[in-house]
Amino acid sequence: QVQLAESGGGLVQPGGSLRLSCTVSTSIFRFHAMGWYRQAPGKQRELVGTITSGGTTNYADSGKGRFTISRDNGSNTVHLQMNSLEPEDTAVYYCNAGRGGIYHWGPGTQVTVSS
Repeated sequence: QVQLAESGGGLVQPGGSLRLSCTVSTSIFRFHAMGWYRQAPGKQRELVGTITSGGTTNYADSGKGRFTISRDNGSNTVHLQMNSLEPEDTAVYYCNAGRGGIYHWGPGTQVTVSS
């Protein structure tokens, strides 16, 4: 059973930064494509960005130029660096791991951007 655990969420002022991390409990993490998603109150879950097993990243328009996804296969961890945060970025952020058509989700971490 693959388990994911997000961390690093919290309260930050507009214009600030946060770095989210997601640790995955699998010995074959390096073969998984990873994604970050978010869900704001009253809205559907939406894609933030993805990183392939080979390290290629792709971002939704909302985060381009502000968000960076990276992965550390040695520690089974994927990171989401978020800069220039805006109140509209307030949401629960979820990590997703996918391989062979099978996907796993973490429980999420709350990010609140407010002054």
